[in-house]
Amino acid sequence: LTSHTGHLFNLKFAAKELQRNSKKCDKEEKAEKAKVKQAIQKGNIEAARIHAENAIRQKHQSINFLRMSARVDAVASRVQTAVTMNQLSKSISEVVKSMDATLKSMNLEKISELMAKFESQFETHDVQTAQMEDTMGNCTTLTTPQNEVETLLHEMADEAGLDLNLELPSGQPSSLPSSAASAERVTHQLFITMPLYPIAISVRQSHWYS
Repeated sequence: LTSHTGHLFNLKFAAKELQRNSKKCDKEEKAEKAKVKQAIQKGNIEAARIHAENAIRQKHQSINFLRMSARVDAVASRVQTAVTMNQLSKSISEVVKSMDATLKSMNLEKISELMAKFESQFETHDVQTAQMEDTMGNCTTLTTPQNEVETLLHEMADEAGLDLNLELPSGQPSSLPSSAASAERVTHQLFITMPLYPIAISVRQSHWYS
């Protein structure tokens, strides 16, 4: 139990470290966008394009780190439940013991493979958390009800006084605000010839604003 507790701590620590890396990428993105503006003001379009490419890479990397942080945190919650209930299967236990080096590397591709092993083991070897979750009324799963996510997004947008139009849970799409659409057109024109860079972790396309 003590050994598993130590590995569990490493999982939670890795989730926080991934969040910190995401924030670092956000700062780098802002810095690169500032350089884009400066280069454009100087009439140096080629330099502006290079800094723009860097900004886009940092933006995507930030999202990658953030998504992986959430994924690791979700797995940590399931491991914690299994350890508490003394229901950690042998196969899952072996994966737990081999994970430390991978988590320390902060290599998104390797961490993604590790999380896939965890998720596969949890699916194959039921750790019997469902009964406890029903009893406690605390559902700890690797997925989140999207309608609750959408509701929270709109609540936070209302508090911030922002207009947030997203695809509704029912599947009825709504258009982005005109300002966002305009920003998207400008972004498309600026980066239409920008080379594509492979991203280790697949993410959904999001919009950024200067």
